[in-house]
Amino acid sequence: MSDVQQITVLGATGSIGLSTLDVVARHPERYQVFALTGFSRLAELEALCVLHRPRFAVVPDVRAAQQLQLSLCALGLVTQVLYGEQGLCQVAAAPEVDAVMAAIVGAAGLPPTLAAVEAGKKVLLANKEALVMTGALFMQAVKRSGAVLLPIDSEHNAIFQCLPGDYARGLQQVGVRRILLTASGGPFREMPLDQLHAVTPEQACAHPNWSMGRKISVDSASMMNKGLELIEACWLFDAAPAQVEVVVHPQSVIHSLVDYVDGSVLAQLGNPDMRTPISHALAWPERIDSGVAPLDLFALARLDFQAPDEQRFPCLRLAREAAQAGGTAPAMLNAANEVAVAAFLERRIRFPEIASIIEDVLHAEPAQAVENLDTVLAADGRARGLAEQWLSRR
Repeated sequence: MSDVQQITVLGATGSIGLSTLDVVARHPERYQVFALTGFSRLAELEALCVLHRPRFAVVPDVRAAQQLQLSLCALGLVTQVLYGEQGLCQVAAAPEVDAVMAAIVGAAGLPPTLAAVEAGKKVLLANKEALVMTGALFMQAVKRSGAVLLPIDSEHNAIFQCLPGDYARGLQQVGVRRILLTASGGPFREMPLDQLHAVTPEQACAHPNWSMGRKISVDSASMMNKGLELIEACWLFDAAPAQVEVVVHPQSVIHSLVDYVDGSVLAQLGNPDMRTPISHALAWPERIDSGVAPLDLFALARLDFQAPDEQRFPCLRLAREAAQAGGTAPAMLNAANEVAVAAFLERRIRFPEIASIIEDVLHAEPAQAVENLDTVLAADGRARGLAEQWLSRR
């Protein structure tokens, strides 16, 4: 059993968490679940504990922990239930853990993801907000601790696969001209602009290619998801914003590309199924079966590409501006977006107002240099406050 890797899944009940557990279950000789965490879907978390029998489970608060502990004990499980941020950080950094899937959505995923990094774990990064918010601090912690950071977003995982192994020497040094970050364009790619003000949360969450949670689905519809991925790509691959180009590719089959100075363009293709990048990162540098069907190029027949329309998708422009400004700007962008998306899902604002809130917050104060985590968290708090003020004035 010493060769079996112990896995903590942060955000186990979300789409990434469930896909991770599907891959893990296919390879019991390789992986064992150490801990599972959940926030609101606690009945689903209980079912996952019954199925995977982790040593620990983590829930939001003490009351939920007591309830889940009683239920698991009644079923004869020895899983210990923890709660809160402290519990999340504990299962992310535990000495027994080999790899951590960081799949908690939003800023809430930052503390346990950083805890895993600082403990030198193999970190499978699906929480893009952690890197967007902390940038240099996060990457410095990776280098300092010796953690292995592997991207799970299909686009960043594709870039990782298309880059040479020594890309950390610098993109120019290894002959990379551009990173081409693909985007599906979401459900509103061809909708007339004058109809966007009337779209509903249900329409925004109906992604044409991927099955995702509600928040990330709205981000995909606004292309803020791609903007956050642009910022993340800059940090992951030490690229300037000008070196990352977004390409709308509706089929979501080419997950991203790398353009080299000799004219070669390498692309990673596959069916739109998150089990592919998850299995790649879990087993890296090996490859294992993910359960994903082979790509049928004959059925696909065609691949389309177009430039993104920033009039239709102002969030993409705002994210690029935040990346160029640096400092606290990306953290404020992310915080304002989380507040705005929540308001849209609650039907308090219309879809185009998501970008309006974010732009007003970014223009409310200049970006500050990031000196430590407290600087980032303070900027996050100020941005949320400004966004809530916008909502209260509406």
